[in-house]
Amino acid sequence: MQTRPRSPQPPGEPRWVALSYRSSSAAWHVAAESPHRAPVLYALGEMAQTVRARGDELTVALWGPKDGAWQRFDTDAAPPPAPEPTAPEPPPSRRAAEPSRLAERMHDRRHQVLMAGLSKAGRYDLAPEDVAAVQTLVDRLDETTVRRVAHWLALAGGGR
Repeated sequence: MQTRPRSPQPPGEPRWVALSYRSSSAAWHVAAESPHRAPVLYALGEMAQTVRARGDELTVALWGPKDGAWQRFDTDAAPPPAPEPTAPEPPPSRRAAEPSRLAERMHDRRHQVLMAGLSKAGRYDLAPEDVAAVQTLVDRLDETTVRRVAHWLALAGGGR
């Protein structure tokens, strides 16, 4: 098992900075930076989804200001998820009726709303069981309810 290299402290005045480690170059690079934490966490979430979708491993470090000095924060980074098993074959009654384009768009929109709420709550890097829970909520709840849940998550993350 490889050990993860320790990230260096970013240069300059303390601000929110996400560093990513690239094993190909064996170096840390700035992935996102902002005076505010939320945009950096959002960028990390997007990056994590992209990198893991490619099957690569993501190593990140989150640095930010604390009492006027640099502080390294936990990123809740989990190991890359195992490949998801294929979905079971739907029952014949559901297989015959393919989802309409509108139904598919609404499903995607509910997923986006819920993922945005999770990002605002600081949960931007989901484990496989979290992904399954999100999918269950998206499949079973209407858009109004999903928006309400996302609102609660955003409020929960607002005090960070």
